Amino acid sequence: MSRSGTGVMAPAAETGTGFAHQRCRWCGTASFRRLLCPVCASSDLTTQHSAGPGIVVQSRVVHRGTGVARNESLVRFPEDFVVPCRIVGTAPHMVWVGATVRPARSAGAGADADSGEVVFELCDHAGDGDPR
Repeated sequence: MSRSGTGVMAPAAETGTGFAHQRCRWCGTASFRRLLCPVCASSDLTTQHSAGPGIVVQSRVVHRGTGVARNESLVRFPEDFVVPCRIVGTAPHMVWVGATVRPARSAGAGADADSGEVVFELCDHAGDGDPR
């Protein structure tokens, strides 16, 4: 019985750790917010939770759309999928490549309810100019 994308975007049961993503039942590829597998184009995806925190692989400060600077980042999870997101709780220029992040607690399950934007926060905050 093929699920044909049923429940692909539905969040998994809340476990308090990790981050929800999809895994293809055919080829095993992990992805985020997809209706089809990016490798084999199967629609038979299951929702799972990531094993651990994400690592920032790209970060930039943008001023687009609002007059206030904000951070836009790409975060990689242990299952090897990348999530475009915004990192909150620290100054936008203080987010560094290699920083460990988790879903933002204040944003409720890691997503901004109004915009659907994925929001993370740093697990450990850097000191003045010291990224580690």
